[in-house]
Formats: sequence, structure tokens, C-alpha cells
Amino acid sequence: MFTRDFDYHLPPELIAQTPIEPRDASRLLVLHRDSGAIEHRLFRDILEYLRPGDLLVANETRVIPARLWARKVPTGGKVELLLLAKRGEARWEALVKGRKVPVGQVLELAEGACRGVVEAITESGGRLIRFERPVEGLLERVGSVPLPPYIHQPLADPERYQTVYAREQGSVAAPTAGLHFTPELIARTKEMGVEWVTVLLHIGLDTFRPVTEERVEEHRLHSEYCRLSAEAAERINAAKAQGRRVIAVGTTSVRVLETAAQGPAGELRPWEGPTELFIYPGYRFRAVDALITNFHLPRSTLLMLVSAFAGLERIKAAYEEAIRRRYRFYSFGDGMLIL
Repeated sequence: MFTRDFDYHLPPELIAQTPIEPRDASRLLVLHRDSGAIEHRLFRDILEYLRPGDLLVANETRVIPARLWARKVPTGGKVELLLLAKRGEARWEALVKGRKVPVGQVLELAEGACRGVVEAITESGGRLIRFERPVEGLLERVGSVPLPPYIHQPLADPERYQTVYAREQGSVAAPTAGLHFTPELIARTKEMGVEWVTVLLHIGLDTFRPVTEERVEEHRLHSEYCRLSAEAAERINAAKAQGRRVIAVGTTSVRVLETAAQGPAGELRPWEGPTELFIYPGYRFRAVDALITNFHLPRSTLLMLVSAFAGLERIKAAYEEAIRRRYRFYSFGDGMLIL
């Protein structure tokens, strides 16, 4: 399968630069996989497509203030760090912007908060940095929340790049499908008998990287930490056994569920650890019955995942319709419900 099959042209003005207020006032494109039918609604109308007994699965990760400024010791040269993934108690993989940051270079965070040393250069050109102590407690003071590279306007309220149910810090990007939910909308789903369960996947920078290989099958995802608790697995398995729908809120929730669906009949088992699961057309889904998602970048692994779920031609048609109707795209853009 060729990567170029997942390309499309998006007018730049359709890349949402700011979030809609309130969250659930964004638009919602509803795609029916069986017929290809498309409906145009508001996100809050999602209640009309949910049933009592449905189980929504959401990723409770929280975006960390992963963008940091540091200076080289002893020269004082400025360096920008983007923490990507924790690789030990005080060890992080990071992207580095700055001239000549070799192995052995000592870096000091802003305000003299902490020092670290570059231990290695990664395959992707990043750096493995060992800090003198864990830095998580410093990030709120010396770091800032990184926004995707296609967003050029500053965010007035950093909480708008967090879901309302974000709990556990660890991501460098938000699980954006969940940004549309308000506490009130979640409460209304529960009142109608819809259940919620949370999983965890800490999102790395691969979310924004286009696939550069000519053939999709040649691409490899960087590993990301994910977790499915025993309680969550039990509730999801019960829903499947009773014929109730399991609806993933976002592609990261899909990847957790499908990573954990290792049982002989597709039942989920508790999981904690890295996942490198790359889903593209031809993949057979074991756990997910419906998907809430956003509109994704051309040639991205996320576009490949939704194409695997709905069919590439269905997704192409839906994206063409969304562009024609001037939907807003990407992280702060509108949503899709794929049934």
C-alpha cells in the first residue's frame, strides 16, 4: 500500500488556530460505515447517536509543559528542549533546537532549576538527557505546553489543550477527540445510561510526523507507554459479551484497546507497557465498534488508522465533503463520529 494514497490537499485557512467555545459547539460529521452516508451535526448532538449501555473509552493522559529553555554550560548558548518520552527516573528523550549539542554537553534549565547531560543521540536525531534529579516537579514553573507545529496563534488558556477528564501527566500532545466534551455533556451521556471507562496512552511526537516511506508497511512507530487496568478490561469485556457497543474516544484509545485485545476471542487483558501498534488498512479490529475522532493530517498514521476502520474510500469521500463544507481541521478543529 502506497503512502501517497493517504495524501489530500487542505486549504490552509481550514486549519483551526483556536478552539471553539464552548467545546461542544464544534461541528460533527457523522459517517456511517455500512452505507457511506454522511450527516452534518454539532458535536453536542452526539447524544442522538448514543444508546443506553454504550461504553465510551477515553484516554485520561494530560499534556505536560514539555517545552523548556536551557543554556549550555559553560558557554551560555541557548537551547530549546521538547521532552518526548520518559526513559528512566530522571532520563528523558528530547528534541533539541540549538547549535552543536553533542554527547557530554551539560545543559542547565531556566532559572538554574536543574542540570542535565546529553548521554546519547537517538536514531531520529533527538537527544537522551540524564537530569540530576526528576524534573516533573519543575515543569509547571519552567516549562510551557507545546502546541502542534501547524498552530501559530498563542493559546489564551492552556487548559483548552487538555481534555476535561485529563488526569495523568505524560503527553506532549493532547488526545484531541476528547477536547469536544464538556463536563455537562459527559453528565448527560451518563444520565441516558452510557458508561465511561478511562485508559492511558502518553502521546509522543509521532502524532505530527507524516509517514515518509514510500510504502506504508515500511513505516515503524516509536513506542508509546499505555495502560489498561484490570477493572477497565473487565468492564469492556462485559460490554462486548453483552452485545453493547464499545466506542473509542480518539485514535489513542483505539490503540490501547487493540494492543490489549490479545485473547483468543479478542477479549481484552490488562496491559501496562510500551505499544508500537501501527494500524493501517487491512488490520482486523477486535475491540472497537465505533470511533469519535478529529480530522487528521495527510500521510499521518492517524489518517491511516481511521481509514483502516472506515475504509479508505469512505474516509476520502468524507474528507472531501468536510473540505467542501468548510469544516475546521486538526487539533482544534471539528469532530467525526464513525459508526
